[in-house]
Amino acid sequence: MTTRVKIDRRFCGPPESGNGGYACGRAALFVKGDVEVTLRRPPPLDTPLEVVIHGSDRVSLSDESGPVAEGRRTSLNLPVPFTPSFDQALRAAEAYTGFREHFYPTCFVCGPDRKTGDGLRIFAGPLPGNNCVAAPWMPHRSLCDDTGRVNTEYVWAALDCPGYFAINRDTHRYMLLGRLAAALRHNPNTGDRCVIVGWPIQSEGRKHQAATALLSETGEVLGRALATWIEVKRQS
Repeated sequence: MTTRVKIDRRFCGPPESGNGGYACGRAALFVKGDVEVTLRRPPPLDTPLEVVIHGSDRVSLSDESGPVAEGRRTSLNLPVPFTPSFDQALRAAEAYTGFREHFYPTCFVCGPDRKTGDGLRIFAGPLPGNNCVAAPWMPHRSLCDDTGRVNTEYVWAALDCPGYFAINRDTHRYMLLGRLAAALRHNPNTGDRCVIVGWPIQSEGRKHQAATALLSETGEVLGRALATWIEVKRQS
C-alpha cells in the first residue's frame, strides 16, 4: 500500500512552497526518536508526495519531479544557553524585525499577516544582553488533537523560523531551510504559555547554523532543534 501526504496551502512559507519546518515535521512522523530531515528542494503545495519508509530509521518524500525530503534517525542533545521567561519573550517580540521587513509576511510560522488561529504568529525578537531571540507562543486549539495536545508537525514548524531571526538579528538575508534536526520530549497543550528561544551556532560562507528550543512557562525544555540555513540569491 502506497502512503501519500500533502502540504496544504495553509502551511506555506514562501507563497508557493511549504514552510520548511512544517514539511520536515511531516516527514519526521514516519521515524521514531530524534530525527534529522534534509530538504532537497522547496516543498510543493497541494501536491501528493509519496512516502517511502526505509527500515525503521529512514524515510523519503518525493513527487513526480523527484525527491523533496529525506529523514533519518539521529541523536540531538544541544545545551540551551538561556531560558527566558514568558514576560521576557513578550518584550522581545515587540522588537521583532519582521514587523517592518519580511520576505514572506504570510509564512505559516512567522508571518505577521496571518491571523490568530490561522498561522502560528511566532515573532522572535532580540533579547537584550545576549545573542538570542525569543518569542511567546500559546498554541491555538486548531493545532491540537482530541486530547488538546499540539500535533508534532506544528512543534517542528514552531522550531523553524526563530532560527532564521537568530542568524539575522540586524539584517535580512534571503535564506532557505536546508536541514532541520529535532528532539521533542513533550508536546504542549492548547493555550499553554510557551517560549521559543533561538541562537546562532556558526556560519561558513553561504551556510549558517542556528539552534532553537521550545520551553514551558517554568523553563522546562520541551524540544530543541538544530537548523542549517542556506543563503541563496532571491529569484524575482
